[in-house]
Amino acid sequence: MRNLWIFISRYNAFFLFIIFFIVGIYLTVKNNSYQRSVTLNSSNEVVGTAYERLNVFKRYLNLGMVNDSLAAENAKLKSQLLGLTTVDTTKDVKVVDTVTNQQYTYLAAKVVKNSITLRNNVMTINKGTVDGIKSGMAVIAPQRGVVGFIRDVSAHLATIQSLLHKDTKISVTLKKNNALGSLVWGDGNFDIKKAFVKEVPNHIKMYVGDTVVTSGYGSFPAGILVGKIIKPNVATNDNFLSGELNLFTDFSTLQYVYVVKDKKAEEQKALESLVKPNE
Repeated sequence: MRNLWIFISRYNAFFLFIIFFIVGIYLTVKNNSYQRSVTLNSSNEVVGTAYERLNVFKRYLNLGMVNDSLAAENAKLKSQLLGLTTVDTTKDVKVVDTVTNQQYTYLAAKVVKNSITLRNNVMTINKGTVDGIKSGMAVIAPQRGVVGFIRDVSAHLATIQSLLHKDTKISVTLKKNNALGSLVWGDGNFDIKKAFVKEVPNHIKMYVGDTVVTSGYGSFPAGILVGKIIKPNVATNDNFLSGELNLFTDFSTLQYVYVVKDKKAEEQKALESLVKPNE
């Protein structure tokens, strides 16, 4: 306390100047309309700028939550759109509720780990059995393109066997003529932006720019965009052709994916298990 009084007494002139300066500014602003308006405008501008920067900072902190909500909303909209496009066109279309009767729905998930430099690449997402995720479900990219299949599942997490894996094989078709083929990756080319369409019948001609989509055989809905042919009609040692394509999916930037839930998957699996291999 004694040191405080010594400090104040030593610098009393400075403190008196500050007090009188503040009082002078206050009286000037209070008693003069011009100075008062200038001060108010300046203070409003300073406060407004401070609030604006604070709001920008708050929005930045909430970006993760916003992205999660947008991904979930997009999954819902994609599911509704898928229901509208899978209505039975052989009957009179009178849509009441297509969502509850559709075969496929989408679930948004965040990628928490991803590998793209290995021969067999796997990624991890933040959804698991509590969210209805099961092994074998198809996974697609948010914009367009295929990602892979659900591999292992725990309560709150799941791993995806990426398309960038030697054991991943997806049934696809050429969009223009519905010719079937198989999508594989890494056959002598480990570029994450390229893959191969194989087992295309040799009487089918592919052309540069042909669009490749999923066939609907397997876990993927039909018509999911896969990529475009860049090297067509590569001859093989059998009665089929292959072609190289550019993938639509950019695996290096994936932050969110959609897991495809097929409501008829269990029924189809149970039915097909009744067929004996040699029948």
